[in-house]
Amino acid sequence: MRKLAIFDLDGTLVDSIGSIANACNEALKENNLQERTIEEYKYFAGDGALELVKRAVYASGDTNYEKLDRVYQIYKNIFVKDCTKGVVPFKDIDKVLKELKEKGVKLAVLSNKPHERTLDVVDKIFGNNIFDMVLGYKNEETKKPNPYGALLIASKLNIDVKDCAYIGDTDTDIKTGKNANMYTIGVTWGFRDEKELTDNKADAIVNNVLDLLNYF
Repeated sequence: MRKLAIFDLDGTLVDSIGSIANACNEALKENNLQERTIEEYKYFAGDGALELVKRAVYASGDTNYEKLDRVYQIYKNIFVKDCTKGVVPFKDIDKVLKELKEKGVKLAVLSNKPHERTLDVVDKIFGNNIFDMVLGYKNEETKKPNPYGALLIASKLNIDVKDCAYIGDTDTDIKTGKNANMYTIGVTWGFRDEKELTDNKADAIVNNVLDLLNYF
C-alpha cells in the first residue's frame, strides 16, 4: 500500500499559470521587453523562478540576458507582495486530499517554487493542517529533478520509498520521482501534455483528479 503522496504544487495542486504569467509579463513590460503568452509560460515554468524568467527574457529577444537581473528582481518583488493572487486549487483536489488523509496516507508538497512562496501558497489555499510536510526551492544543488527533496520528505515522515508516490504534471516531476525510486503519477490537467509524461515513462497517467484515489 502506498503510504505517502508527494505532490508538485503549480500545475498539479493549484492552477497558477495566470498568476505566473501576469507577474512575469509585468516585469518584462517594465524593462521594455515583449510580453509572452499563457501557452509559453506553461513551458517556461517547472524548473524554478529564475529559469522561468530566463526563458521569458530570452524569448522576448534579450538573448544575452542583459536585463535578466532586473526582470527577475521585479518578478520576485511582485510575488513577495502576493504570490496567491489568481491562484486556485484544481477542481476536486480538496476532495482527494481529504479522502487520502482519512485513509491514513501522509501528504506532502515538493515544489521548485521558492520555499517561502511555496509555504505562502499552501497555507492560503489549503490551510496548515492538510500536509505533513511542505518543501520548496532552497538552492540549485537540491532543485528538482534532483531527488534530494523527495528523499528528505520520505525520511522525515519515516516512509520507505517503495511506499511513496510522486505526483506531478511535467517531465521534471516524473524525473524527480524516478530518481528517488518512487512510483510516479503524471497528471494531464497542468502545464504539459500527456506525451511529455509518457515519454518520461511515468508509471501512471491520470486525466481526472478524482482518479488519483485509485492509486492509494
